[in-house]
Amino acid sequence: MRLDTRNLERVQSRIREIQDLIGETTAPRKPAEGSAFAEVLAAVESGKKEEEAKKTKTLSPGIPGMVRPSSGAASKESWEQAIRKSAEKHGVEESLVRAVMAVESGGRPDAVSPKGAIGLMQLMPGTAADMGVDDPFDPEQNIEGGVKYLSLLTDKYGEDKEKILAAYNAGPARVDAVGGIPSIPETQRYVENVMARYRRLKGGG
Repeated sequence: MRLDTRNLERVQSRIREIQDLIGETTAPRKPAEGSAFAEVLAAVESGKKEEEAKKTKTLSPGIPGMVRPSSGAASKESWEQAIRKSAEKHGVEESLVRAVMAVESGGRPDAVSPKGAIGLMQLMPGTAADMGVDDPFDPEQNIEGGVKYLSLLTDKYGEDKEKILAAYNAGPARVDAVGGIPSIPETQRYVENVMARYRRLKGGG
């Protein structure tokens, strides 16, 4: 008795067709390039990446890799404590620290100057590193670094606050070169402004 293989082949062929159809309906399809859906999907994915980048960090202008703190990173009350603590620790007058901070940054912990000075006490990255400051945007670290630097300048120039302030602004080398305030208009204005603020604070103003 011979088997009719034609029916068997038709059945097998039909099974393969059904399997192919099932595979097409269950496999996820990639949208064709240039299609409206593909464009929308790309836009959504791009938006997600941008949002994640914003959440991760915001770079400060002119300082590659430097991260700005989010608003409210530290309270002003903690800055006040940091000023008192650092001033006492390093033997620097609170009034001088506050005067420098007011003129340098106006009390803004996220301030960045065109030259790259950072934070409340406007520390240059090199000075911040020398003073042991890991994050110059952290108000407490920034204050500690600035007061420590003022203390070192006080050790060098004694009670001559004008030289101390000139060195803080222009660098000790320039002060030493002329034996006083360098003839740099910015530095001269800076010393005048800080000294005026310092006198008002000392007088209770």
